[in-house]
Amino acid sequence: MASFLLKATLATALSASHVLASCSYGTFLQPRAEEGGAVPVNTFGYTGAQGPLNWVALDPAANAACATGTNQSPIDMVDGVFQMVEASDLTLSIPDIEETEFENLGTTVEVIGKGGSLVISNITYEFKQTHWHLPSEHLDNGTSIAMEQHMVFQSADNQIAVIGIFVDLDNGGVAAAPPAAAPAPEAPAATETSSAAAEAPAATETTATAPAAERLRFRKRGGHARRQEPVAAPGSFGGVQGFITTPMAAAPGVASNVLETVFAKVGEIATPGTSVKTGPLAMTEIVNTVLTGSFQSYAGSLTTPPCSEGVRWLVATQKLQIQTSTFEQVRSVIGFNSRFPQNKPGEPNVIQLAMGSAAQIPAAA
Repeated sequence: MASFLLKATLATALSASHVLASCSYGTFLQPRAEEGGAVPVNTFGYTGAQGPLNWVALDPAANAACATGTNQSPIDMVDGVFQMVEASDLTLSIPDIEETEFENLGTTVEVIGKGGSLVISNITYEFKQTHWHLPSEHLDNGTSIAMEQHMVFQSADNQIAVIGIFVDLDNGGVAAAPPAAAPAPEAPAATETSSAAAEAPAATETTATAPAAERLRFRKRGGHARRQEPVAAPGSFGGVQGFITTPMAAAPGVASNVLETVFAKVGEIATPGTSVKTGPLAMTEIVNTVLTGSFQSYAGSLTTPPCSEGVRWLVATQKLQIQTSTFEQVRSVIGFNSRFPQNKPGEPNVIQLAMGSAAQIPAAA
């Protein structure tokens, strides 16, 4: 399904040369310049004439899906719109980075990937980059979170997958991140998702893969961990089941040392088009953390122009957290960069709905 949608709807995206796509920058849709070259600055925005309501006008041919697509992202992550994917149903492997580029694209800040992969449904995706939106683009059961991290992957046949991770603020009750070189700890059966991980590999890389177990599953959403039981779900990818929920006990977020390390340099790229070297980044910390939870999967789109559909979304149930002071530093550079929530997968585009409503307004006398 993902392959069909991608080939059918990403074709026009290749013509979007003057409207850069931060969600897909570094992929085949927007190839990256040579390392050390000029950092491009996006020409779309999030307010006024450059904002989401008018993205289609910036390039009507390339950005048509922004106004007409029926599987657009982001969405509100509520029951019935996604399938639950256990950590044991995928393999996520990202090595620690000695040094990479941290750059300001004008509409977001981004870290360039240096190896790593995601394997799901027998498709291998290469890790390309990670960037952030403020506030979160997806809603967590109706709730907006402080930030959202997008980890962008591309397969050999140009399919795109994105892992979305909610980033909340440290309120003093967060858990410590798992050690970067150790496999993710198995959570207690009563409150967390079990992750049957393979034996830990080398100290700078983490993988997790195992056959899915037949068991009750738990996930966290809206401040609660919830017991899962299999049901069908729309907008799905083959071979993965959806779930219904019943409330369980709350679970804390996880403090992220690697995000604190990245964002410590955000002030050095306050000007769009600038970049800085990161220094060492323990990417395995993020891998280990998200693999303690599950993933809410659906077939959606890029959240930036050209809004191409066929993107496989995996929104992590395990949140990361950063210090409030760190968030304020990031906000001072990024500002506001979130597309408004879209309709449920398969339902009419919200812009089309708005146009229909506007057409019913009586003409002025």
